[in-house]
Amino acid sequence: MRKFNKCSVALIVATAFGLAACSDGKDGNDGEDGTSPLPPVVEVTETTNVEMLSHTLEEGAVRFTFEVTNEEGLLVGGLEKVSAEVAELTDKGIARSRPDFEGTIAGGSASNETEGASLTMTEDGRYEFLAPMPAVNAGTEGIIRIAVGGSEKIAKSAYIIVDKTEGLHTTSTATCHGCHVDYAESSLKHPSYTAINTDGETDLVAGCMMCHGNVVRDEGGYARNSMQKIGHINHQKFEKDFEPANCYTCHAEPITKVNSMQTCTDCHDAAGVGSTAVAMTYSGFSESDDVRLFHKKVAEKATVRDEHTSTVSAPYMNTDAGYCTDIALFKGEEQLNLESLLADGTVSYLGAYLHGYDNASIVGRAARTSTTTYDANGTASVCFASLDATFPELMASSRITFNFGDDAGYDGVTLHGYSDMMSGELYERRHSVTVDSCSTCHNNETNYHKNGSYADGGLGCVACHNNGQDRSSKNSAPGFGPMVHSMHWGVGSSAVTGEPNSATKLNAENCVACHAEGIDLNAVPNQYMLSKAFNGGTAGVASSPVTANCFACHDSDQALNHMKSNGGEINTPVDHTGDWFSQGTSESCATCHAEGRSYGIEKYHVFDRKE
Repeated sequence: MRKFNKCSVALIVATAFGLAACSDGKDGNDGEDGTSPLPPVVEVTETTNVEMLSHTLEEGAVRFTFEVTNEEGLLVGGLEKVSAEVAELTDKGIARSRPDFEGTIAGGSASNETEGASLTMTEDGRYEFLAPMPAVNAGTEGIIRIAVGGSEKIAKSAYIIVDKTEGLHTTSTATCHGCHVDYAESSLKHPSYTAINTDGETDLVAGCMMCHGNVVRDEGGYARNSMQKIGHINHQKFEKDFEPANCYTCHAEPITKVNSMQTCTDCHDAAGVGSTAVAMTYSGFSESDDVRLFHKKVAEKATVRDEHTSTVSAPYMNTDAGYCTDIALFKGEEQLNLESLLADGTVSYLGAYLHGYDNASIVGRAARTSTTTYDANGTASVCFASLDATFPELMASSRITFNFGDDAGYDGVTLHGYSDMMSGELYERRHSVTVDSCSTCHNNETNYHKNGSYADGGLGCVACHNNGQDRSSKNSAPGFGPMVHSMHWGVGSSAVTGEPNSATKLNAENCVACHAEGIDLNAVPNQYMLSKAFNGGTAGVASSPVTANCFACHDSDQALNHMKSNGGEINTPVDHTGDWFSQGTSESCATCHAEGRSYGIEKYHVFDRKE
């Protein structure tokens, strides 16, 4: 830990300006004194900004110097309130004791009202704060935090992490914000305690650990719940395909130290998993080990996914006038024999669909009944004797599932693929989410159902949930995008269990969690999607695409009337056996709501990730 951290840039700049003012050897001309007027000093702020200049750890105290400005960059005088804390790095991890703890005190806290404290304005806008903390000395390591203001006139600043020991955390702000996006703006516990570092960047984990360290209250910490307990236990409540034992979700780097076996037993007890083996494992733990490797189930599945790829050919006609597509599986550069893998149970499922395609959208299922044969290399040829429906273009999708668990359709690892068109045209479809949009939360490497995987932003789901595959999806919403929106934050969030799911605890407007590159409404194909999901499961209706996506969350009568008044359509009667997909819709949502417009979608939804 740095014991003295001085930001000298401001002092250097000030010195340079001072020299420049008198560099010609004159003390001003024509009544000028050679210096610029001093900036005004204010005593009221709406926003309080703090620039840390230095801090020193002393015997029984921490000394801070800092500069305070308001929202307009003006220096602030009249500061009366300030507080600081030190959470100490002990042999049990980070701890900050309460003053009444009957034992060895770790770290400390002080405010301007603490006996022996002093807050002095040394010059306009600059202050020195001496914070008495008896347990602190020059060798103390851990986390140091300060907050300035909080009176009627001067608003309280953000909590600032002044310094912390390197390598302190096993997780990061980025991994937390993978789901929470911007904790400071959430409705969860203590968002106002979200801290920033001296560069103004969010340091969520350090801010939380100031109270929720590795040590709980009865053992010399501040709070009853440790940071690891909050992380491990609270996240077990995610009810759909979240695996707490997938350590890689939150811990991107190897974990080579566990401060207490309680870290393990807290999680195992909450999960209902016996702890006898945990004690044996912990006692044999070496700091050269990576603790994440003790939880291997998900890691094994992830390895299978990483090591294998598949290909699917564009549809072609065989000698029997059937429509075929060829599927091959590879491990690295080596092609594997699919017939053998199916026979020995390594692969539990192999299948393909033929799709209709138009205007960069999947618009229907072209054929359903197929037969499969294999060549000497183990390539599978899936052939359909005839078509059930005709479309402007034909393409194929494939699924290969590796056998895991009792129900491989759910527990297995599935690789998906999409071919180009039978005509040779390339397959293109908007997929405006990232590859880990689904698997960040649904992290257990399973399929949602029917060999449809969460990998690649749920791309495999599009084979069944698309514009033309008229799924009811528990009457939640049609297609892929609307269904995902509704299942997380619309009526679909309660469709499975009758209770809102875990996603509803996250801020729904934080669209950046899935849409890292934003949303271009002008790029949405002006093409209907069949929408019996909005129609109580009764087919024969279609909805316009932007309206369907928005209505999946914004489902009030007022919102729907607004959409309809601007050309949006919900459940317009169509001949779903005809060419409904070639008819353009009349919605004009992008006119006002495309990014950059007067009522752009980004003004009401978050597309910039908080770092």
